[in-house]
Amino acid sequence: MIVLAFETSCDETSVALVRDGQVLASVVSSQVKMHAEYGGVVPELAAREHLRNLLPVANSAFELAGVTARDVDVVAATQGPGLPNALMVGLKAAEAFAFAVGKPFFGINHHEAHLYSPWITGSPAHAEFERFEPNVSLIVSGGHTMLVDVQSELQHRVLGSTMDDAAGECFDKTGKLLGLAYPAGPIIDRLAEQGNPSAFQFPRPLRNEDNHDFSFSGLKTSVRYFIRDHPGLADDAQQLRDLCASVQAAIVDVLVTKTVRAAKKLGVRCVTASGGVTCNRSLRRELESACRRAHLTLRLADAALCTDNAAMVGILAERKMKLNAALTEVDAEIVPNWSLA
Repeated sequence: MIVLAFETSCDETSVALVRDGQVLASVVSSQVKMHAEYGGVVPELAAREHLRNLLPVANSAFELAGVTARDVDVVAATQGPGLPNALMVGLKAAEAFAFAVGKPFFGINHHEAHLYSPWITGSPAHAEFERFEPNVSLIVSGGHTMLVDVQSELQHRVLGSTMDDAAGECFDKTGKLLGLAYPAGPIIDRLAEQGNPSAFQFPRPLRNEDNHDFSFSGLKTSVRYFIRDHPGLADDAQQLRDLCASVQAAIVDVLVTKTVRAAKKLGVRCVTASGGVTCNRSLRRELESACRRAHLTLRLADAALCTDNAAMVGILAERKMKLNAALTEVDAEIVPNWSLA
């Protein structure tokens, strides 16, 4: 069975082909450089770039996979959540393809696809889906931060999510306050590697609360006032590194503490993490250390699969097909605010 998958929920145009748990090809065209000029993603520009890039990206994926359109058995696309105009491009292209060739179609929840990305091993072009086990999953990116109890394949419940800003948003807005380029998360990660995480103290919102929710708006505000009260600090190279390390430490501490606590509370022996912020080196190290101390198995999504990609969409669609999940109508609409149930 070969699955053709599309992903256009934000600013990455991606097409993948999956066969029997193996990713035959996964091609991603990023718009980061274009949006950097504006300090963030411009929805209308993102949609136009998807229209421009989708066909070349799809052609590249078919060429790399060594298959043709006639070989496709199932079609899938991200249906939500995401930017409405961006979602529309990939979803309608996928629906049109499925209708034209008379193949089944799955509209995929972007967050749910992230849940399964830690189980995809190997490089994106030669990856495969490994044996699944129950886990507590941390999904963390610029747009969302949540903890999910994944009891079995396709059976999950959200334990908690962000009440305001997502962790990735806190990284990017901190970077903007410091005058760093967009996206600031990777830059802060790089600077923090040579900084002292204990140099400055910032709040850890909800860290000690007995719930599974997150809140990063207060931390972002604290950073803004700190910069205001220490003019010129960011002009000193080492103090800038220390500041980045200290802010990063606060974010990572909250994410790691609440994730491990949730796993212990539920008696789950496996933790997974995915989403763009999971590329952060400190988060990966601290999760590994904390899980080791708690005797928990940790699975981290491959860095290439942390950001938006069609490989995880295709893998999830294939699992849904094999587990007899309900198909999606080929005239289904986008769901920009689709919550992960």
